Amino acid sequence: MKSSFPLFASSLIFLAILAGAVVPFQAASNALLGRTFGHPLWGSMTSLLVSVIALIPVMALAKVPFPLVKSAFQLPFWAWLGGAAGVFFITSALIVAPRIGATAFIVAVIAGQLLVSLTIDHHGLFGMPEKPTTVAKGVGVVLIFAGMLLVQWSPSATEGKDKTMPPPMELRKNT
Repeated sequence: MKSSFPLFASSLIFLAILAGAVVPFQAASNALLGRTFGHPLWGSMTSLLVSVIALIPVMALAKVPFPLVKSAFQLPFWAWLGGAAGVFFITSALIVAPRIGATAFIVAVIAGQLLVSLTIDHHGLFGMPEKPTTVAKGVGVVLIFAGMLLVQWSPSATEGKDKTMPPPMELRKNT
């Protein structure tokens, strides 16, 4: 049994990497939605609506039982903030990624996620198990922040060019 844990842990890590790999696509597709519909918030709304539509058959296939609505009223207030955080992330991606690029946006997102994750783990916040910050974890996060600064401050191949994305009509004409 002990030998299956590394394989299981490796599968979870691979799944996390795969989940991270779709985020730049999400930022680019949401930005296009926002431009197409004339405002970033319409892009956010469309993205979230597609999420709900995609989730319904997944839940049906997994035979997920109906929620216990009564217990929802006993949740702490912060339990409801995940949806608001999702809206903030999607809208930020719509606005920021087209202006600074997918790489610069994602590396900044990862740096922010690591800083907050480290704090949540260290203090056991939001019902998560307490996992104290070690020197190795701290150094790892510092290195990620250093990498973020290198990405943000490095000269870009598009330096001096117009960095705004074309409106959707121009995209259609070129294809």
